[in-house]
Amino acid sequence: MLGPVILAASRSDKMRRFVSAAPGTKQVVARFIAGETVEQVVPIVKDAAAKGLEVTLDVVGEDITTPEQAAAARDAYLDLIEHLAGLGLGTKAEMSVKLSMFGQALEGGHELALANVRPVVEAAAAIGTTVTLDAEDHTTLDSMFAIHEELRKGFPQTGCVIQAYLFRTEDDARRLADAGSRVRVVKGAYKEPASVAYQDKAEIDKAFVRILKILMKGGGYPMIGSHDPRLIAITQELAHRAGRKPDEYEFQMLYGIRGDEHLRLAAEGHRMRVYTAYGTDWYGYFMRRLAEKPANLLFFLRSMITKG
Repeated sequence: MLGPVILAASRSDKMRRFVSAAPGTKQVVARFIAGETVEQVVPIVKDAAAKGLEVTLDVVGEDITTPEQAAAARDAYLDLIEHLAGLGLGTKAEMSVKLSMFGQALEGGHELALANVRPVVEAAAAIGTTVTLDAEDHTTLDSMFAIHEELRKGFPQTGCVIQAYLFRTEDDARRLADAGSRVRVVKGAYKEPASVAYQDKAEIDKAFVRILKILMKGGGYPMIGSHDPRLIAITQELAHRAGRKPDEYEFQMLYGIRGDEHLRLAAEGHRMRVYTAYGTDWYGYFMRRLAEKPANLLFFLRSMITKG
């Protein structure tokens, strides 16, 4: 029951100030956030590649209130791409973007977000990699999918994310699987009402499996965003049944969570991509990580007590 409370807190400026000032925060944030600057994250990308892992990089920050901030977010990704260019990793180092960072919630936000994300997708393609559009709360999804469809006209490798807890997602999965997209399926990490989303964990897991079946049978490239051992095993079985080779789908997990499992899957020949977030505006991302798993919250609380 704590998850919804924490997600609500992720929107609170008062809680942002309290958490940021808490004695144990820095230690726990470092577990989930790879660094504050691109210079700090590049060595982590290199180390992951040396271990047979792939990455998707997220410059954190969603509270965009002006067009100038949206342009700055665009420029941060362009700077990241310049740094990635010298590594020569191709799609082993891709990017994940939230359209809210590019101004989606502002006046004229759909067009603004498309205008800001397009040069990032173009620059990524120029160095041999790609971009995945992250899913946010349900009110933003029609815009996100429309931008995804528009970008794929010139850059068909552009990916998107679907969230298993939303009632609409099975239909979205059918449409995207048929289109041959790169599709990441996750459980979902936003506070959503019962009118649009499953609230029970067991129901979300069932929906996740139904969506997996759709994606595995389809013509697209599934990306499975989960740390759940049972869902990972089900994914492997469904991929086998669908006749998919190990390079025809991939697993994705978060930086700082189940690192041994990252290495195990890679050693078994699976494509294993680590979702690696960095930047100074870490609060919203950090709070969703706490909400997803009670163990993360307990780790944070213990750190506060230890450092207090």
